[in-house]
Amino acid sequence: MYNNIYTSFIERKAKKEKAFAVLIDPDKVTPAEIIKIADKCTAAKVDYIFLGGSLVISDHLDECVQQLKASCNIPVVLFPGSPSQVSKYADALLYLSVISGRNPELLIGQHVVSAAAVKKSGLEVISTGYMVIDGGAPTTVSYISNTMPIPADKADIAMCTAIAGEMLGMKVIYMDAGSGARVPITESMISRVASQVQAPIIVGGGIRDAEKAYLNCKAGADILVVGNAIEKDPSLIKELADAVHSVPVKA
Repeated sequence: MYNNIYTSFIERKAKKEKAFAVLIDPDKVTPAEIIKIADKCTAAKVDYIFLGGSLVISDHLDECVQQLKASCNIPVVLFPGSPSQVSKYADALLYLSVISGRNPELLIGQHVVSAAAVKKSGLEVISTGYMVIDGGAPTTVSYISNTMPIPADKADIAMCTAIAGEMLGMKVIYMDAGSGARVPITESMISRVASQVQAPIIVGGGIRDAEKAYLNCKAGADILVVGNAIEKDPSLIKELADAVHSVPVKA
């Protein structure tokens, strides 16, 4: 198992360069749409493409990954909602443990079920502490995970959860308000977490415009992820990527 993607996360963070990732749900795209999205991502200099969803009821995950790999040179990182969402054709897999909840299946149970298949795939595996943050409305991820999200105004809980995840060995912290969240994660919560952990921080959920993308990265997000808003308006890809990449690199 190589560490090319995780190494790129670390190197970008060390240089304080912000990255932008487009999230694609395999259930919501056709092969033709994948080609168009890949073209827009290439033109916008998107850093990563995340692929996955809370359900993924279609059976063409491998096809989606292969189509993306054939259409662009952007790394494809799996963002799985279940053990079945594994494709050996991707570049890496975010191995998610829902550290914000208390559902043992999503802390370790499903990992045991998927471990042999994931190891056999040869994918680069990135252990990820996944934190669900309240986005102002019930989301698919909170329903499927059967966990309560961290309250949006409890930055200290988020901070301590992230610290615990890092001390347990999680290589990445992923803060997510969920697809279609009414309210994105606040800059104050992101800043609180970023001030106390060294691991790269991924932030997503409810981000709909360039200003919020910029502010979240300025607050401490290392990788910003947008999916739902781009599904509705793919032209946002360049606008959001430009905003993320425009965050000043601090000395």
